[in-house]
Amino acid sequence: MLKFKQLHIYMSILMLIISSSVSAFHTESHFEDTAKHKIIYQLNKAETDYIDHILFSAGEMLRKYGDDIHIVITAIGPGLHLLGTKPGRHITEFQQQRVKSLASYGVTFQACGNTMKSLKWKDKDILQEATIVPIGIDGIMQLQQQGYTYISW
Repeated sequence: MLKFKQLHIYMSILMLIISSSVSAFHTESHFEDTAKHKIIYQLNKAETDYIDHILFSAGEMLRKYGDDIHIVITAIGPGLHLLGTKPGRHITEFQQQRVKSLASYGVTFQACGNTMKSLKWKDKDILQEATIVPIGIDGIMQLQQQGYTYISW
């Protein structure tokens, strides 16, 4: 029981820190109009370390470039579970909190509509921070055509 209380207190403090550290919200158009750097990550796996690396990298890029970067993370295939309200794969609560935190700093999360169809997911099954695109790979291609640097690992 003591561990549960400690975990609850820790999570409450973490949520307070995350919510109080948000100093500005930037719209997609803000970055598209003024961002010098544009990057898109392909997230296509539901493995904990893989997701953590991508979220960490996006956070580091934000810290380095601030308002001078627009970051898009496109979740396709098993990676879509990161953006699910009830993920079918092992996604940690902390990872979903990082999605919400990054989104509050202007990172765009794209959810692949094709993958949603294959999972029989509806709009309500995706976190509100995500934007649904009909075909995730098409979204990546279109952003590359607009000058976004494509990152996949």
